[in-house]
Amino acid sequence: MNDVFGSAILDYQEGNYSEDLVTSTSISEEDTLPLPYLFRGFSEMPSLEQTALNLSKGYVLDIGCGAGSHSLHLVSKGLKVKSIDISEGAIKACHLRGLNAAQLLDVMDESATFDTLLLLMNGSGIFQSLAHTPLVLTHLKTLLNPGGQILIDSSDIKYMYQDDDGGYWVNTNKDYYGELDYTVRYKNKEATFSWMYLDFEHLKIACTQVGLKCELVEEGPHFDFLAKLTLV
Repeated sequence: MNDVFGSAILDYQEGNYSEDLVTSTSISEEDTLPLPYLFRGFSEMPSLEQTALNLSKGYVLDIGCGAGSHSLHLVSKGLKVKSIDISEGAIKACHLRGLNAAQLLDVMDESATFDTLLLLMNGSGIFQSLAHTPLVLTHLKTLLNPGGQILIDSSDIKYMYQDDDGGYWVNTNKDYYGELDYTVRYKNKEATFSWMYLDFEHLKIACTQVGLKCELVEEGPHFDFLAKLTLV
């Protein structure tokens, strides 16, 4: 797959910022994702992300670290952080930003153990589908030290299916309304992949299936939320 996000992140890091990312989904029109947003500092982050970073403890695994902004804040607080992403460009940018422990790695291939697993900026996206969610959660469980936690944010996008008379239409091509095809474009590169926005109740059900306790930590202003998952 084209490393679209990585190309954009690395361009920005190396001073070659000339345009932003363009994103769209199977149920939404094109939207712009400004590259500076991926390099934001703690004070510019949404409240859910700030709360997650404040709750992070011990040895942290930043999953899908992107440009490394969350990791950098945690390192500045004195925490030990391993930052991973499947984007080669993103990891190169992390190294340039001083995150020497950043590694090109899929979380499903991770085997070390941590006190905090961090999945932010719609962390539920890595589940890809409702059916696949328990499989990923089962693996994440194996990465937790005793007393460890998973901090994950997501959104309930049911509102996007509401029509003018208050009813809801159903996407019959997907098993669950949060499962989307996500397309990202940057310069001459484009990639489409499966992505999922998971509502809290479905997250809680999946956690119960695999033996994780699921707590609602904070709700955001637009159907988004932060959850903490811990070993039962």
